[in-house]
Amino acid sequence: MNHEETAVRQRPALRFARHALEMVIAMVVGMVVLAPVWSFAWPGLDQNTTASVLVMATNMSIGMAVWMRIRGHGAAPIAEMCAAMYLPFLVLLPFNWAGALSDMGLMTAGHVLMVPAMLAAMLRRRHEYGW
Repeated sequence: MNHEETAVRQRPALRFARHALEMVIAMVVGMVVLAPVWSFAWPGLDQNTTASVLVMATNMSIGMAVWMRIRGHGAAPIAEMCAAMYLPFLVLLPFNWAGALSDMGLMTAGHVLMVPAMLAAMLRRRHEYGW
């Protein structure tokens, strides 16, 4: 296989990886931009772990949804990507409520599990993300 053929085969994977990176950046932007809004609108939010993680997932989802819309994605893939933000927390929250998972453990595990949840959503529509 020559260099040109290799480059053509790598492009879909690079587009897929670029989308994943864009989603991470959009998540961070959503958290950074919207956190002060929530701090103002809901004093003491950080004292309620359940509300905090769900608001954080909302902030990340808004950032991703806006960026995905700008990039031309439709409602279904946007909804799936947003669901990937909430699903890990929804699965882990009962363990936190039962005392089997600390607040920090919830936060850490929720963020770690977002990555495979996002990849699953992306692989489900790999054609849309360039693969």
